[in-house]
Amino acid sequence: MAKIVTMGEIMLRLSTPNNEKFIQADEFDINYGGGEANVAVSLANYGHDAEFVTAVPKNPIGECAVAAMRKYNVETKHIARTGERLGIYFLETGSAMRASTVVYDRAHSSISTATEADFNFDEIFEGADWFHFTGITPAVSDGAAELTEAACKAAKAHGVTVSVDLNFRKKLWSSEKAQKIMTNLMQYVDVCIGNEEDAEKVLGFKPGNTDVTSGELELQGYVDIFNQMIDKFNFKYVVSSLRESYSASNNGWSACIMNGETREFYHSKKYSITPIVDRVGGGDSFAAGVICGMADGKEFKEALEFGVAASALKHTIPGDFNLVTREDVDNLAGGDGSGRVQR
Repeated sequence: MAKIVTMGEIMLRLSTPNNEKFIQADEFDINYGGGEANVAVSLANYGHDAEFVTAVPKNPIGECAVAAMRKYNVETKHIARTGERLGIYFLETGSAMRASTVVYDRAHSSISTATEADFNFDEIFEGADWFHFTGITPAVSDGAAELTEAACKAAKAHGVTVSVDLNFRKKLWSSEKAQKIMTNLMQYVDVCIGNEEDAEKVLGFKPGNTDVTSGELELQGYVDIFNQMIDKFNFKYVVSSLRESYSASNNGWSACIMNGETREFYHSKKYSITPIVDRVGGGDSFAAGVICGMADGKEFKEALEFGVAASALKHTIPGDFNLVTREDVDNLAGGDGSGRVQR
């Protein structure tokens, strides 16, 4: 199995139970998660040697976040204990036509103030096969953006494959700043993952007339921008999830990929996900599935199908982490979506 390193922020998630609005809630459900942390948990569940790198405060809440990763066999030995606090986000889970709402409380979090001096990247990437980061981490602070680039440079110096999930977050930074920072980071990236909003807001590529709010996809638009992205950044693969949002409870879910060398384009099978239990972490579970497939040596179309099936299953699981097995994913990818009781 491959050694796969991810780096980013892990946060305390406080979510309203039973689809309640914030103003109704007298208590919150507690989970831990974050883009790169979620990817690491998925990859560990699939049997890969997954390591998560971050910074947490030296206090019991920071240790709870680390323990959440250890629980799922993620390596945590290079997590730094530094800074003031663990970031928090509040989640109000929507239903039907009512959208979910996220409120961040993450200013001055440990990862936002961490520096390259807090990590031994040569040791972290020794023997590593893959490094994954997201566009969320460099958006947290200017220091975190510098830390991300330092990690990318170290990964490439060790011959490690680098992937990114573009993950634009408008509550963290503007599209203009995202494009400035992320365009520079693309020089280190081999596999670029995102969706239609990410491609436009982070890198300036818009896929034709696709409108996810109406559930309408124009695949030719993705072919066009994938070619442009490969021309500009020389990616080995460009991957996009395709979410057709009919409501907060009902989505169509598929994905597409282009091989940077051959320019072959492939669109996966589509899943109808309804009712959605929890869509947070859905994109992370997709990225993890694609990385798993590629790290396994699967043909790129098969790797994409594994990622789509894995993410479809994540939408049925509460919390940020995708807690499914390879067998679960293989069964769904192979056509068994019956949901029958396994006895």
